[in-house]
Amino acid sequence: MNICLLDRIMMKLTDLTRKASKFVPQDFISNMPDNVVTNILDRLPLQHAVRTSILSRNWRFKWTTLTQLVFDEKFFEYLTKTKGKSNCGGIISRLLLQIKGVVEKFVLSMGKVKGTNDVENINHWILFLSTKSIKDLTLRSVNGIPVKLPTHLFSCLELKHLKLTNCCFHPPHSIPGFPNLLSLKLCVVKFESGILGEILTRCPSLEILDMRHLLYPHKVKLVDFAKSENLKILSLCLYHIDAVAIRSSTIFELVGFLPKLQELDLVFLENYKLTESGATMRFPAACLKALKLSDINLGNVMLLSCVFEMIRHFPNLHTLEITTVIPKRDAHPIPNPIPEVEYNTTGLRSVVFRYFAGSENEVCLIKYILACSPFLEKIVIHSHWSLASDERLMFTMKLLKLRRASTVAEIDFD
Repeated sequence: MNICLLDRIMMKLTDLTRKASKFVPQDFISNMPDNVVTNILDRLPLQHAVRTSILSRNWRFKWTTLTQLVFDEKFFEYLTKTKGKSNCGGIISRLLLQIKGVVEKFVLSMGKVKGTNDVENINHWILFLSTKSIKDLTLRSVNGIPVKLPTHLFSCLELKHLKLTNCCFHPPHSIPGFPNLLSLKLCVVKFESGILGEILTRCPSLEILDMRHLLYPHKVKLVDFAKSENLKILSLCLYHIDAVAIRSSTIFELVGFLPKLQELDLVFLENYKLTESGATMRFPAACLKALKLSDINLGNVMLLSCVFEMIRHFPNLHTLEITTVIPKRDAHPIPNPIPEVEYNTTGLRSVVFRYFAGSENEVCLIKYILACSPFLEKIVIHSHWSLASDERLMFTMKLLKLRRASTVAEIDFD
């Protein structure tokens, strides 16, 4: 919410309360139903919501019905300015003890201020949330030191959304899982070996999974992904697939396990190499509409061939986004410019390329997409910063000569 708007609301509340008298027994905001007032307070920054307690006796405890508690960097900046370098952990604990109802959402940025990354405090807070029907939980350590999370986390059985950044924990031997969890985002999170796959198998409702930035060497077996059949959005670094060798067919097998998958985001990392693969296995991917490939080296023959295969075998794709690593000028140009063109075979509408430098491999990929995509509306090409002006001109001239299956397709090159 706009800060100016928040200030106007606070001024209005103060003004209405000041004008209250025997002729005006209550202002209209105070007379609103409690759930409406709580809804308004939930949209204010936490520090402003708590400050409404000074408006009048009637407003003294309205903030205690808050259902969304966001202890982020801005909250701690406010505390530091108003309270000095006090024990913020103690302030959070006292505040939580006054919350009356359920807590729908809880966000905590730990580490920059005193008391927020204290293990005992975190244990108490997570235990408190487990009794408050918490549904949306975000925990992140921002000072570079991983925060150890308690096993109480697995007592939050009503969780629907969980985001963990720079954390570590050791789950109990019998992992209960999260039966209602819909989305899970893990960034720089450390588990015991093999635990992550077991956790995923115990999240039957999971629809969104982001594990692009796990700590190495955490890996998940394909059979564990197969049990997440409700997944609609998957973001994954290929390093985290537990297999003897990663082939292009491994990607198709993964997609085949997830019949409801709509968006796939794969991170290859610089110098990542697929092993040689045999005949590509075709798996149904009727729902897959968006594909994002990051940090991929198109100078590598196997990786480029894999991209061609995905475009051909995922015919219902609407959007494609490819971000390359720093280009290496055709260190391994493909032996044949492009695979045999199957005209009018893709449903692509929008394509975005990042860090392209005009290599022959890149031009071949663009040529293939233009020739096979009758519904294509736009290709956006963001060139690499190292591309000289004369190289940009040559790249542009090559693009203008390419045949387009779509009569409305535009190429936006910058």
